[in-house]
Formats: sequence, C-alpha cells, structure tokens
Amino acid sequence: MSYDSIVVERHDAGFATLTLNRPEQLNTLSMHMRQEMAQAIVALQRDAVRVLILTAKGRAFTAGLDLDEWRADGTSDGTSDGTSHGASDGPSDAPIAAGAYLFDPVAALQGFEGVVIGAINGMAITGGLEIALACDVLIASSSARFADTHALVGLLPGWGGSVRLVRRVGLLRAKEMALTGRVLTADEALAWGLVNQVVPPDQLLAAAEAMAQQMLAAVPGTLKDYKRLLDEVAALPMDAALRHERAASVACNASVERSVLLERLAALRQRQRASEG
Repeated sequence: MSYDSIVVERHDAGFATLTLNRPEQLNTLSMHMRQEMAQAIVALQRDAVRVLILTAKGRAFTAGLDLDEWRADGTSDGTSDGTSHGASDGPSDAPIAAGAYLFDPVAALQGFEGVVIGAINGMAITGGLEIALACDVLIASSSARFADTHALVGLLPGWGGSVRLVRRVGLLRAKEMALTGRVLTADEALAWGLVNQVVPPDQLLAAAEAMAQQMLAAVPGTLKDYKRLLDEVAALPMDAALRHERAASVACNASVERSVLLERLAALRQRQRASEG
C-alpha cells in the first residue's frame, strides 16, 4: 500500500519504520495523515510486525493537530467519512474540532500489539507530545524538544496526554509542564524520565533500529505478552498487580516444555558469548 503523508518501510529483521512525511507543515496531524497512520498500523499488525519505529522527517516530530482543518462549530474539512475509526471512548456526538477524535492516532498506536519505539527527531508539541507518550519506549535526538501548550491556547488534551504525562513524569512535573507550556530540551526530558535515551541526531535511527533488534531476540509471543502485562500492572494497585502478574505467570510458564526452555537458554548463552567477542 502506498501513502501520501507517511512512509512505511518493512525490514527483513522483523521490524518496520513509520515516518511522518509532511516536513514543510511540521508534520502536523491532518485527518488524512491520521487515517493513513491507522491504516498502516493495522496492516503492520496483520503482517505480524513485532516492533514498530515511529519517527518523522524534517525538524519536527509533529507539532500536533493541523489547524488548517479547525472548525469551532465541530465540523471538519478533512477526508473522513464521518465514522469514528480508532476513536477514544466518549459520546459519539461529541464536537469534533479539526476532527480530533476521528482516526485517533494514539488509539491506533495502542491497538498495535507489538512494541512501539518513538524516535523523536525534533519538536514534539502538544498533540505531538501525546503521540510520543503513546509509544512504549522513547529515544530522542539531542535536538528534540517537548512541550504541552494546550493551556496556552485554551484547549485540553483528548488523546490521553494528561493521563500518560502524569504517569510518565509524576504529578508535580506534569503540572509544571502542562500549566506553563514551557519547552523541555532532550536532556531535561531524559532527566525527568520522559524519554529513555538521548543520542546525536545522526545516530537516532541507528539507535532505534539497534533497540528493535534487541527486542526481536525475545520469544515472539512473549514480547507481546510482556508488554501487555507491564501496561496492565502499571494501571493496578500493588496487591492487584501482584495477583495479576502471578496469574499471567502461571498461564505462560506452565505452557513451556523443559526441553524448549533449555534450548532457548543455550541459544541465549551463545548470543551472549558472541556479543562479548
């Protein structure tokens, strides 16, 4: 499938890269781009891609919604057929300024069962920050910048940004970031726990691909199951999380034959010896 506003590359190793490709518009999230993202992610899921790298061309990761499509009356100028593809929970007749709740890109990313690595090449602003927060792991270029400017323009996030920001950096830092709208550098984002790594711009994709390769060494089904387990226990109180983990462990581990486990351990040791030189 070919796309107008994104580029999708499948790699022989088993991962794929989805690149936002509207650099002149700072990769703003038009409904057409969001629709293509949703379609591409569904196709990659169907093709059993286990790791997805999300990045962008140009100096911005994404500056958020495309305000050329904004209508205060709740109508939109996009290409949507009016159906709610990947929309978050909520009333079906809710106002849709800029079609924000149609082709919800965060819902599309959350529907991908594999791991999503965000390779943040530049500005991730407002809706762009919400997209970044929806990734499982974030690697930032040293030129990346992060900001939540919703409050500065009189809006509230609707793609889960407030929830994920609090969980990622804590309530006090989330309030500072959201209520001031100030811009975080890549190094500040690393210190706050917003991103996992910071690398030079020319090493960004190589770092993301190296991490994807490490993840692909995992047993295929377990990569997906462990991601789901981590997401589930993160949303539970401690006692409930421990019970949930135990139930998942019993169900998974009881299905692994000893001979298979020994083979996997031998293969792991062989990879470790090879990496040590």
